[in-house]
Amino acid sequence: MRGVSLYRTSLSLIRQTRAANEPYAFIPSNSYSTDDNGSIDGLQNSRLKVFDRQLKRKQRDRAAWLMRPNDSFVDAVAENLLDRLEDCKKTFPTTLCLGGSLQSIRRLLRGRGSIEKLIMMDMSHDMIKLCENSQEGYDANIETSFVVGDEEFLPVKESSLDLVISCLGLHWTNDLPGAMIQSRLALKPDGLFLAAILGGETLKELRIACTVAQMEREGGISPRISPLAQVRDAGNLLTRAGFTLPGVDVDEYIVRYKSALELIEHLRTMGETNALLQRNNILKRETALATAAIYDSMFAAEDGTIPATFQVIYMTGWRDHPSQQKAKTRGSATISFNDIQKQFGDIS
Repeated sequence: MRGVSLYRTSLSLIRQTRAANEPYAFIPSNSYSTDDNGSIDGLQNSRLKVFDRQLKRKQRDRAAWLMRPNDSFVDAVAENLLDRLEDCKKTFPTTLCLGGSLQSIRRLLRGRGSIEKLIMMDMSHDMIKLCENSQEGYDANIETSFVVGDEEFLPVKESSLDLVISCLGLHWTNDLPGAMIQSRLALKPDGLFLAAILGGETLKELRIACTVAQMEREGGISPRISPLAQVRDAGNLLTRAGFTLPGVDVDEYIVRYKSALELIEHLRTMGETNALLQRNNILKRETALATAAIYDSMFAAEDGTIPATFQVIYMTGWRDHPSQQKAKTRGSATISFNDIQKQFGDIS
């Protein structure tokens, strides 16, 4: 990535023709949502409207034209996510790749997961056309289909996929648990769900600079950066969506830019700019200039670059299957800790 250097600190916590009768054929389906009590209803919950999905689609259309061929940050996240497939003995013949960094995932697969059929889906028509027209560096042995669809209304048959993977896309859904429930239902028993989303510490430097600038220039603040999930919520999201054997890892990537303007341009090329419904459409010039100046004064390094933190939360979950390990029921133990202490002695 020209003009940008990437640092990473690990905080690990634990259109091809297809037949009409193929098992992964796309069909209209209900969109499952969850309300505040965790129940599931068959229609999208109107109370859970945080993001402007039409605006996000337009932003991703724009990103398709601006996208850099090789983005070191996006590639690093995709590589880290795909590494998890190397830890699995299973194969995943039929895979759905949802939104986000589609091209990076497709280019970096390199045989991992033994994928035979890859369905690439995005809400942006331009992004899908970009993926379809770009063939360089991709595995020609994988049968690839390209579909325009929305993660909030997943058009996939139940129990038709072996793997659902989403890299930097699901954090823009209005109902993340509902989108994850749909992904689980689309998986076959013992199917795998892999996702990487941006966490709440992402762009913390920009958030501080924006807040200070708005307080100084406008006497108040308005939302300029979208809310994101917190690490502590990730495990609950997987459990709430019904996945078994949930796993969560966190990485922080520090990307350095020449200026705040270069950071904003990078966000545009990734399609990661503000899409809040309650956003303020007007950004005063003096506020923007003050934000850049405050950012530089508070966070600039000795070499003149400014850092931007991207917190990435990796989530892993499986659809339930009888062969999977399960926790023993409470009270089923056949030996007590007192017996263990008598047998092995005091280990303190």
